[in-house]
Amino acid sequence: MNEIRQADGELAHLPKEAVNRLTASFARFLHFEVAAAAVLLLATVAALVLSNSPWAHHFLEAWETQVGFQIGTLHFVRSLRDWINDGLMTLFFFLVALELKRELVLGELKHPRVAALSIASALGGMVVPAGVYLALLWGRPGETGWGSVMATDTAFVLGCLALLGSRIPQSLRVFMLSLAIVDDLGAILVLAIGYSSNISWGALSVGVLGLASVRIMALAGVRSTPVYLLVGCFVWLAVDVSGIHATVTGVILGLLTPARRWVSDERLYAILRQVVAHPARDEGSGHTRDRETLRVAEIAARETLSPVERLERALHPWVGFVIMPLFAISNAGLRLAFGDLNASVVVAVFAGFALGKPIGVFTFSWLAVRSGLAVRPPDLDWRLIAGGALLAGIGFTMALFIGNLAFGAELIDSAKVGIFLGSIFSAGAGLALLMWSTRRALREADLN
Repeated sequence: MNEIRQADGELAHLPKEAVNRLTASFARFLHFEVAAAAVLLLATVAALVLSNSPWAHHFLEAWETQVGFQIGTLHFVRSLRDWINDGLMTLFFFLVALELKRELVLGELKHPRVAALSIASALGGMVVPAGVYLALLWGRPGETGWGSVMATDTAFVLGCLALLGSRIPQSLRVFMLSLAIVDDLGAILVLAIGYSSNISWGALSVGVLGLASVRIMALAGVRSTPVYLLVGCFVWLAVDVSGIHATVTGVILGLLTPARRWVSDERLYAILRQVVAHPARDEGSGHTRDRETLRVAEIAARETLSPVERLERALHPWVGFVIMPLFAISNAGLRLAFGDLNASVVVAVFAGFALGKPIGVFTFSWLAVRSGLAVRPPDLDWRLIAGGALLAGIGFTMALFIGNLAFGAELIDSAKVGIFLGSIFSAGAGLALLMWSTRRALREADLN
């Protein structure tokens, strides 16, 4: 009887192959947020080194290579860098919207007063930095770059928190993730409103119809991913032609993705109980009852996860380890010729991240809690929020993204220097404060 149980236990798992040792190790690697931040950092360093090497001209010119296609009278031709920024980054914003949708429906943000804390802090982290920036550059060259200091880099912030391990509570990670997600979405709205021009309302109407068809298909029960992918590409093209930045499409499609699963656990178990083992001698591919039962079980097992969760799992490795590094290496290139920099822009960008971000995040969080609009988790004290507020000044990815649109060729390098300096300062100051806070908390606990 014990032998039977042991045999059943072995059969209850998927077969093991030699390659599983490699894939299992790689899967564990992907689960560490610090890994994605490390790859992004390496890509950034590579871009800086190559842009100041003997091959700098070839490196920078390669991203300006024109690639595209034509549909009738419509020409979709742009540089490699623009395809990365406008096309691949749409998937990044799609993933950001999926994470927000999951948190709103299934996670911590489904509780309104908990969500209010992250939303208020994100609002402060957008308004105050932009105000600091404008106060320093009002009426001067670079004034229109205020949007570049509004967003927080999710990957680097989570990477910094991962370095602290179990010394910080999970509530701080949830708070910072929610803040960064709301922050990114706010930056996208700013991008759509503040940095779009010559809007074609006809093309925009076509895009809206495409989005409406996505919602109708979801309500009708259409579950084919290729169909949604095709419609999503059509919407992206329409929005791109309209003059609004096409990455907005990723945000809207992400928020439209269902967060509820189709098959419950009870139904899955009932279906699995109907699975009939294949006879050992039957290796044919005919349409048998056994195969139909297995097909239904396969669909049921897949559909116990919501579309939001499935898409998140599928996209995380591609966004974290391919799209974001590609974006960094194509946009972070900077010739280190400091004599050509505009000091006012460098200072304004730095001040926006290093001063505006922490002041805005902390102040708006405090006001939201004091007014009763939001609640603060018991293990998330104000010292931890202050450390997180400093980390929120890491604005690398979105700052470069908006900066490329907001600054002209004569000021973009100055903005990049401000972004780099502000992000480095924020990371160092935030980590230092959080390490000090956790050590002090441990000493206080020992004394008590």
